[in-house]
Amino acid sequence: MSEVIALKISNLNKSFDKPVLQGLSLTIPAGQLYAFLGPNGAGKTTTLRIVVGLLRADGGQVTVYGHDVESDAAAAKSVTAWLPDDPMLYDKLTPVEYLAFVSGLWQVPAEEAAQEAEKLLRWLELWDVRDTRCEGFSRGMKQKVALAGALIHKPKLLILDEPLTGLDATMARTVKDALKAQVDAGATVIITTHILEVAERLADRIGIIAGGKLLAEGTPDELQHLHGAADATLEDAFIRLTAGH
Repeated sequence: MSEVIALKISNLNKSFDKPVLQGLSLTIPAGQLYAFLGPNGAGKTTTLRIVVGLLRADGGQVTVYGHDVESDAAAAKSVTAWLPDDPMLYDKLTPVEYLAFVSGLWQVPAEEAAQEAEKLLRWLELWDVRDTRCEGFSRGMKQKVALAGALIHKPKLLILDEPLTGLDATMARTVKDALKAQVDAGATVIITTHILEVAERLADRIGIIAGGKLLAEGTPDELQHLHGAADATLEDAFIRLTAGH
């Protein structure tokens, strides 16, 4: 039985004032939590924005579960959810109203959407504030509402850009548990993070990018042992690999 590929990026190129992505290629099998790491300006967010259809590549190809993100955009987007590092909510809406709005955009039947919204809000410990406007929420609570919105249509590929930024330890733990649960349920999760310990603990595989190119890829243990000393940490390997970029 052939392996299902959640995301395949082939020879991806993108320039703004200067090259940002230079022949980037990577393949992520379904059912993994994949951490996409790199220094600031490495091209991580640009790559993810191309994957979800917010940017157009200058060259190369991206497929999501076999759907080309340019020629078959609707099919690719239908199985994908994107959570940026600073998600935008409609602050005048309550969590229940926001999820009803998002599920409507995805054409989720109303009864199914209501059931899924309750499940998500209870799971993310937001049920008690379900009828409170989001404008008074902390960053962590808003992050969890946005995560619920990303999950409401049950995506097969969930992409999160710095999902733990600004969260306290309790909120971060809830989000990490939610991501692991998605993978356990069969989804594929891709995260970027500057917190290397998070990648080391959560990720099945890690890709390290710098200068718009993939420098190394493997399990946390593989990266530590192949690109550092015998007692190296992921941080040691990361610094060694990205030095000079």
